[in-house]
Amino acid sequence: MEMHEAKRVEIIIEAVMERQLTTALNEAGVTGYTVLPVSGGSGRSGQWTREGQVGRAGGMVAVICLIRPERLEPLLEAAFSVVERHIGVVSVSDTQVLRAERF
Repeated sequence: MEMHEAKRVEIIIEAVMERQLTTALNEAGVTGYTVLPVSGGSGRSGQWTREGQVGRAGGMVAVICLIRPERLEPLLEAAFSVVERHIGVVSVSDTQVLRAERF
């Protein structure tokens, strides 16, 4: 089976910023992503958990994108335009995908 090179971009951001981030990604031409809830973690500010929180104000989400390498820069610019002013992390890794026509 033939595999194709791609980039996996993971953006962890405050849940209340999800719509602003996905709007920026759409405007940058990103046609696909997956949004997942984040139940907790630990970072520069210490450990946190979603447990006991009411609403989305204190939660985080993970937005995952798989894209062709040549489309990476516009995605990163769009993500950074949102993340730079808020809590958030952007990571990029090399990956391989089947059915490259979907990306």
